[in-house]
Amino acid sequence: MEADYVVVGAGSGGCAMAYRLAEAGKRVIVIEYGGSDAGPFIQMPGALSYPMNMALYDWGFSSEPEPHLDGRRLATPRGKVIGGSSSVNGMVFVRGHAKDFDHWAESGAVGWGFADVLPYFKRMETWHGGNGVANGFRGASGPLHVTRGPRTNPLFHAFVEAGRQAGYEVTDDYNGEKQEGFGAFEATIWKGRRWSAANAYLKPALKRENCTVVRALARKIVVRDGRAVGVEIERGGRVEVIGARAEVILAASSINTPKLLMLSGFGPAGHLAEHGIDVLADRPGVGANLQDHLEVYMQFASKQPITLYKYWNLWGKAFVGAQWLLTGTGLGASNQFESCAFIRSDKGVDYPDIQYHFLPIAVRYDGKAVAEGHGFQAHTGPMRSKSRGTVTLRSSDPKEAPAIRFNYMSHPDDWDEFRKCIRLTRDIFAQPAFESFVKHEIQPGPDVRSDDEIDAFIREHAESAYHPCGTAKLGRRDDPMAVVDPECLVIGVEGLRVADSSIFPRITNGNLNAPSIMVGEKAADHVLGRGMLSPSNAEPWMSARWRESQR
Repeated sequence: MEADYVVVGAGSGGCAMAYRLAEAGKRVIVIEYGGSDAGPFIQMPGALSYPMNMALYDWGFSSEPEPHLDGRRLATPRGKVIGGSSSVNGMVFVRGHAKDFDHWAESGAVGWGFADVLPYFKRMETWHGGNGVANGFRGASGPLHVTRGPRTNPLFHAFVEAGRQAGYEVTDDYNGEKQEGFGAFEATIWKGRRWSAANAYLKPALKRENCTVVRALARKIVVRDGRAVGVEIERGGRVEVIGARAEVILAASSINTPKLLMLSGFGPAGHLAEHGIDVLADRPGVGANLQDHLEVYMQFASKQPITLYKYWNLWGKAFVGAQWLLTGTGLGASNQFESCAFIRSDKGVDYPDIQYHFLPIAVRYDGKAVAEGHGFQAHTGPMRSKSRGTVTLRSSDPKEAPAIRFNYMSHPDDWDEFRKCIRLTRDIFAQPAFESFVKHEIQPGPDVRSDDEIDAFIREHAESAYHPCGTAKLGRRDDPMAVVDPECLVIGVEGLRVADSSIFPRITNGNLNAPSIMVGEKAADHVLGRGMLSPSNAEPWMSARWRESQR
């Protein structure tokens, strides 16, 4: 088997890449180890806690014991299914802040500033919000539908009003001109269904004769005379090669992409030699620069029985599921993340560095533990941790999971930023808007006050927000830690690119699905040798008082 382009991974970046290459008339084969995304656990937005905890759909990775979090191993779910992590995530849609991308460009990712990437964010979406299309920030005709929840629960409005009462900005569209502030959350949900990269991009591409999916485990990239010419795969117990006439494109996630690069001979020479792998390009940045968002759940008991807790039983879940299956509507048609905020932690911080997901139930993300009866919570954590980790090989066996070391909370600034998150959150929930709703604080609890007590709570309870990235950094060709150049080409070999969240030089503000799809869209134009879309001259909003005031 061979094609013009072989894409490894049917996730957010890979699906967008396959769609654009097939649309341009190129022959494309997508290699995906996972299976079908059919069925209510994936397609029903309200069931989001299930697929990311099912071995059928998740690679089942976890971190090595984290030294700064009491030696805990943290779950690191990655989608093992058509659509990749966009089929198992929380469906939250956040582009990131304009300054995130300007920082990328300043650090060597030339051509990836906000003005350069905004046209790709617009191309990829059909936005069902307000007037953002008219002001040049939002898209109206892309494959990815972006919607807002109904926000019928009064708690969603109380959260935004509390933010306003506390002196923060309110924003009509955090993905548009103004990220900073409290407002409505956006989601990749359309007509009551999860609108994953598979539904938006891959399934339309597969309707063309020139695009196919091969279910197999990618073992390594085949390189001949300094050029990637195919991918070695295993399926049905047999090892074979799928040939690439033009290029191989890796979009296998920030965990599996560096693993595949190292198995193929691209990475830190000493580490590859330890595992008996011939070094084709000594790139110390492969598997380095690993970043993530860490968060805690601030939970409060509710005075009123208006939370989702009333459905947190067999009959309630059966009702929600049946309503969704029969009508495509109701609570099952929402991810329940319908209000959010992006704020600055202190004066002198020029753009938001704290994110909030508000949820009208007090429960763990994996759905395994619900708090004491009716309650609600805000997920919060710093957006730009200075801690960096690694993804490394355990062995040269392609079937063995890599070793993932996030090194969470290893930078002293992380502790200061996290303490601010917790104290600022308490101030928000103490506002008059929550007076008729907040009964008491469940977690961390009213007794957790001092720095030492807050630090102990973080060590015990902080969880990953499941936003790993950065392990094959985009940068200048003369940057020894860069893995891909600004056209997403792997440095040190011909015909090989990366198009997923691995290439982020620094983590973006918020959830990573939207920027990962954007990478697939923009990288496709690099692959096709087209000129880039014209840079935007839209000017994002920045607080005029950021030097003097935290809010």
